[in-house]
Amino acid sequence: MKGADRVELSIEDLRKICTPENIELTMHAAKRLEQRGILLKDVIACILNGEIIEQYPSDYPHPSVLILGMSMGKKYLHTVIGSDLSTLWIVTAYFPDLSKWESDFKTRKE
Repeated sequence: MKGADRVELSIEDLRKICTPENIELTMHAAKRLEQRGILLKDVIACILNGEIIEQYPSDYPHPSVLILGMSMGKKYLHTVIGSDLSTLWIVTAYFPDLSKWESDFKTRKE
């Protein structure tokens, strides 16, 4: 995809391919998830029950999104995912911090 061809990802499209065999963890994501005690099943739950709160259509090499969802333990979770609509690359995941996010965890504080 070239710049002008970039499209926004939809949560429905991401859910369709959200299976362990279609998920790739970047080295950065693997390290961060381990540090934060976040399991792959938490990330999958976030994608399956969450909503896209930010779009990054011009990210390279694939468009990416920030998803707000819930972990298996019912904690709010943010997951950043890039996708070419056949693979999901987990960029990072974290439990949102109220010092940086409004109480809805969808709105960044200025």
